[in-house]
Amino acid sequence: MRSSTFRIAFLFCLLPLLSFQGKPDPQPVDLVYPMLDAANSRWFYFSSATRPFGMVNLSPDHEIDGAWNSGYRYDADTIKGFSHIHAWQLSGVSVMPVSYTDAPEKLIGDYYSAYSHEKETVKAGYHKVFLDRYGIEAELTASHRVGMHRYRYPKGNQAGILFHLGGNLGPSAMVDGQLKQTGKRKLEGQVTNSPTSRRPKPITVHFQVEFDQDIESLTSHDSMPHIIVGFGESQGKLLQMKVSLSYTHPDNATENMMTELPHWDFDRVAADTREVWNDLLSRIEIEGNTETQQKRFYTDLWKALQGRRTISDVNGAYPDHTGDTFRIGQLPLNDEGKPLFRHFNSDSFWGAQWTIAVLWALVYPDIAEEFANSFIQYYKDGGLIPRGPSGGNYTYVMTGASSTPFFVGLYQKGIRNFDMATAYEGLKKNHLPGGMMSKSGYEHQTANGGNVEDYISKGYVPYPNPKGRFGGHEQGAGQTLEYSFQDWTLAQLSRALGKQADEALFLSRSAHYKNVYDAQSGWMRPKDENGRWMDPYDPYDYGKGFVEANGAQFTWFVPHDLPGLADLMGGKEKAAAKLNRQFEEAEKLGFTSGTSHAVETHPEYRRIPVNYGNQPSMQMAYVFNYLGRPDLTQYWSRKVLDKAFSALTPHLGYNGDEDQGLMGSLAVLMKLGIFQMNAGTEENPLYELGSPIFDKAVIRLHPDYYTGETFTIQAANNRPDHFYIKSKAFNGAEVKGIGIRHEALVNGGILQLEMGTEP
Repeated sequence: MRSSTFRIAFLFCLLPLLSFQGKPDPQPVDLVYPMLDAANSRWFYFSSATRPFGMVNLSPDHEIDGAWNSGYRYDADTIKGFSHIHAWQLSGVSVMPVSYTDAPEKLIGDYYSAYSHEKETVKAGYHKVFLDRYGIEAELTASHRVGMHRYRYPKGNQAGILFHLGGNLGPSAMVDGQLKQTGKRKLEGQVTNSPTSRRPKPITVHFQVEFDQDIESLTSHDSMPHIIVGFGESQGKLLQMKVSLSYTHPDNATENMMTELPHWDFDRVAADTREVWNDLLSRIEIEGNTETQQKRFYTDLWKALQGRRTISDVNGAYPDHTGDTFRIGQLPLNDEGKPLFRHFNSDSFWGAQWTIAVLWALVYPDIAEEFANSFIQYYKDGGLIPRGPSGGNYTYVMTGASSTPFFVGLYQKGIRNFDMATAYEGLKKNHLPGGMMSKSGYEHQTANGGNVEDYISKGYVPYPNPKGRFGGHEQGAGQTLEYSFQDWTLAQLSRALGKQADEALFLSRSAHYKNVYDAQSGWMRPKDENGRWMDPYDPYDYGKGFVEANGAQFTWFVPHDLPGLADLMGGKEKAAAKLNRQFEEAEKLGFTSGTSHAVETHPEYRRIPVNYGNQPSMQMAYVFNYLGRPDLTQYWSRKVLDKAFSALTPHLGYNGDEDQGLMGSLAVLMKLGIFQMNAGTEENPLYELGSPIFDKAVIRLHPDYYTGETFTIQAANNRPDHFYIKSKAFNGAEVKGIGIRHEALVNGGILQLEMGTEP
């Protein structure tokens, strides 16, 4: 474990100890396929020129109107700009290189350009396209907070760059766009993201711009919020531009640039960004299976480290919108005057208990610890630990206290370099009236949609909500199941901290899931405020009492007490048979509700009994481990991987709601053949075994957290139809049961599996 002195390794300056020797060829970063699922992108999904969790997420945009079906869209043929922010409910600083022979103002209202994939190169941290309309080759890369551009203009034309300073840009309407020249080669500007239905308060992006050539003109138009910066006639030489961001102040944008990118060597920046990615991806090394599946694995891992974004500056300044008025906050600094951690923008942790919570704690505990400290900072500022903050705002995205399992899992795994007393205070508050459990999706002004009060007094959340409608996702039965699990995880932390009264309280509440189980139908079923079952009731009907799911899927959302659920169903054998039938039916649809989140409510998909395209079903294949049928966990987890998480094309990938790394993390864990049903929130957590798809996988354990050097999974005789584990041994000793405990695993060693065609 680490000492009490908190040392944070920023991802743009990784510790030398993580630059592992003897890396395979090709390098993991070279196997990343950024175009995965790019035809189905939403605003925050795709980003190429970025570093892990970077403030800058620079890439071409094909669609800019709305958060859905926007940003980079593989099947589109027109580029509408290169924007620097693709984040949860945030966008900003869109630019477009242009060339012209007459008045540039003609382009201000008509500047889009056709392009083709034949002249496009995309890698982790780098993007190159050719703009057909202008004959411009454009290259993009980035440091953590600075985007770098390199443009080659055609000879004879005037060279310019258009700044898009108003109108829609992804999820936000951009207002108050400003741009002024501050030097021969410098500009300063800002744009403000207007409030959205999800992010209640505006957030301003300040930016500084530098060029490696003198500015010759600025052209604007009274009716258009755009400005063209001109550089005179191009001689066919390169023009370079740096754009640094800050959510706090223009001076901090300047400091971000001077600290991270004081030079003009584009190739060096691209190489450094590639190495940052490679260092993180190399923490897991794989052997075997096909080249396609190796590429897909590292693309999944890349996604797990990409989606959530930094909002703090190099000096630790950050935007705080948790109070009544905006303020610039300051992160705590170490003895050298550097921030102890970064502050983050993040989509919901809803579903994270089976995904990033497990993957980060095992492979990236340094990153997980940063997020814990960031979320505690939100609590210190605004009084609540968030479940998905945006630009310093609370967004109240999704439901429940989804951050609780994340924190509890960290504590149980010994990742504790954060203020545990304050964290516990905030977590407990979220489980009581006035906390996160009181608010449903995007409920900004009230605290009634979550209805934790009825959950406490009645033992369940009624559906429909008798108080009225206040936010999204007011789905009482599903909320009851979520709260029950989250209460159980908080009870585990209460026990670890010696808080016996709290342990008893939350452990008692964790049994509330039984109150929405209908023994007659055999399904979880919504109840109204008077305790009457929903009638008529169809467990396959989507969104009727269950959040982004149907009752057949959510019936198995009892990760803390699957034996208890099996007892309600008449025993483990009957429960396993029931779940097996659901998988058999779901296999006919490929285990997902279509190929994107946008179609899961369609009639042909909404009735699927297992949906690996959204979070509520992510654990279902591993439920069999707890029903005495690990063979079915091995069989169905491999089937799910084959159908849902094996494609390597722009048109397929996650077949649903990827949500900033959740699907990528899940795929990584399933392909390694390990899982944690309760997010590792018990004492000395268990890693359950599934069916690994690679012959060998080596996880390099972080030496500041874990005593072992590596944990290796070797799967002998592993083939596409060899789903089953015939024998298992860890460090030469037979493994009994369904998995390995955390303390043993992180001490390092080799898990040897013999795979076969029969259970």
